Amino acid sequence: MKFDLVIQNGSVVLKDSVEKVDIGIKNGKIIEISQHINESAKEYVDATGQYVMPGMVDAHVHLSEPGRDWEGFETGTKALAAGGTTSIVDMPLNGLPATTNKEALRRKLKCAENKAYVDYALYGGLVPGNIEDLEDLSNEGVAAYKCFMATTGTDEVGDFKNVDVFTLYQGMKKLAELGHFLSIHAENAEFTDQYALDKMKQGKVTIRDYVESRPVIAEVDAVSQALFLGKETGCKLHFVHISSRRAVEEIIKAREEGQDVTLESCPHYFTMDLEAFEKIGPVAKCAPPLREKEEQDQLWEALLEGKIDFLTSDHSPCPPEMKQSDTNNIFEIFGGISGCQNNVDLMFDEAVKKRGLSVHRFAQLIATNPANRFNLRQKGSIDLDKDADIILLDPNQSYQVRKEDLYYRHPHSPYLGRTINCRVTKTFVRGQLVFDLEKGIVGQPVGKYLSANSLVEI
Repeated sequence: MKFDLVIQNGSVVLKDSVEKVDIGIKNGKIIEISQHINESAKEYVDATGQYVMPGMVDAHVHLSEPGRDWEGFETGTKALAAGGTTSIVDMPLNGLPATTNKEALRRKLKCAENKAYVDYALYGGLVPGNIEDLEDLSNEGVAAYKCFMATTGTDEVGDFKNVDVFTLYQGMKKLAELGHFLSIHAENAEFTDQYALDKMKQGKVTIRDYVESRPVIAEVDAVSQALFLGKETGCKLHFVHISSRRAVEEIIKAREEGQDVTLESCPHYFTMDLEAFEKIGPVAKCAPPLREKEEQDQLWEALLEGKIDFLTSDHSPCPPEMKQSDTNNIFEIFGGISGCQNNVDLMFDEAVKKRGLSVHRFAQLIATNPANRFNLRQKGSIDLDKDADIILLDPNQSYQVRKEDLYYRHPHSPYLGRTINCRVTKTFVRGQLVFDLEKGIVGQPVGKYLSANSLVEI
């Protein structure tokens, strides 16, 4: 038999078009794309009426291992697979210890062994005091580095800490030397910390108060400072979860002037605004916060104009008690959204079906562009010799998000009760079926570590 698997009769999303072609898969790779595959195969999948597209490359996921039971590689990657994600880049926080040196990275890799249902790359962290660890992390194969300009972390030993300006500058110089890029949570800590302190002193602790304490200016100011330091050092940059059009425009301007810089945003900024946040409650708290409707509309314009490079989940789960406060003080509540299981469906519905984004551009946003930025050369598109990381999506099937369907360790989500008007029905990782809508998660974990040093699975 020539093929292990043939996917037939679907609308296949290629780099620049959507075509009715068959896909032949052997040993986890795509080896034929043609109108009709006549050679025999061990298995056939009929994709009639569905889109066949590259699986999402979710480059912003917090699986919180080791050290915390907030999620984990097993439950987190089950949810990701069920949502149409086939590979991820896991953040250096919220596990303990944070991934800021080679020992912590090796410990995280040990946690992931034989647990992941999707392939995974890892971030290293830039924090005060670890400049000398950055090269070690590079040698261990991290895909990129992450820092916080906003205040983060706890007093627990090994927790992630935000950078000061000196660390940011020195870290950028070192990463420029190593040839890596730095991903940045861009919010000015002086703005956000002082605003929050002033609000709490006045007893203003509502959801709206929290949003007002993290204004767009705090994001734009941090972006501008980071861009300046990046230009001075020659460090390549990437901005995570950008929430405002003004920040987008600052980044685009720098790129047009020659800087190597990209940006991402997340489904929650496009699908929930401040008013929705107030109705849903603390489960929708994140940072930067959900914005006013007018700001959200401008962000949509930027996305549809092609100014946002890719979409990520920023899946940042926690136990339910961390989303509660005895004093109803929103500032005491953990900021992070569990959403990765509904990423692809939700944004296909909102961007493609409701706003007319082309399907091939959607595939670029969720798969091709992040794969290219993180140099995951076998991922991100349906093409010959690429990994057969493929999802099937039914554009005519609607469903309601229910708690009992979520694979998260702690199954809460701001999307509960929401109706989504399309659905991922199958997910293949290197040609292996890991999720089927009728069967659920299928088989044993198949995910492998994507080392930046080898650029292939090891």
